Amino acid sequence: MSHSAAEPRAIQDFYHDDIAICVGCGRHNPQTLGVRTFWDGAEGVCHFTPADHHTAFPGVVYGGLLACLVDCHSIGTAIAAMYDAEGRAPGTEPEITCVTASLQVDYLKPTPMGVELELRTSIEELSARKAILRCSLRAGDEETVRGRVVAVRVRSRAGGGDAKV
Repeated sequence: MSHSAAEPRAIQDFYHDDIAICVGCGRHNPQTLGVRTFWDGAEGVCHFTPADHHTAFPGVVYGGLLACLVDCHSIGTAIAAMYDAEGRAPGTEPEITCVTASLQVDYLKPTPMGVELELRTSIEELSARKAILRCSLRAGDEETVRGRVVAVRVRSRAGGGDAKV
């Protein structure tokens, strides 16, 4: 994947090839949703437009898809925040990899189809091994989903990271 110097890169662009296979965010998964998380130093931001086949019933986005978006985006945010806390650029060794230890999703109201969704995730608590994150998913001006994710740092298959589950 090539990028210009001015083009921002999503944290998922830095995932090691052997773990970039996630159905939600893996660039090496042909069926990926293509979740892309951009870290601004305070929160992770993601935009996603559901396709017609992401429906639960006419006019409403499938809740399982929304949970997947909250999960993948929040894990990406945790990884970006951990790199930032260590004062290192994403992609530097040792690689930081996290998995979901807990996922809580609250559906506040139906999420409409045909609208770009915006997810914003902030860090509630951060340590070298764990992050607790809060995610807000909005469809236009309406918050439709809130999530809370506990991310735990693990040793990647590529040998990066320094914690074990």
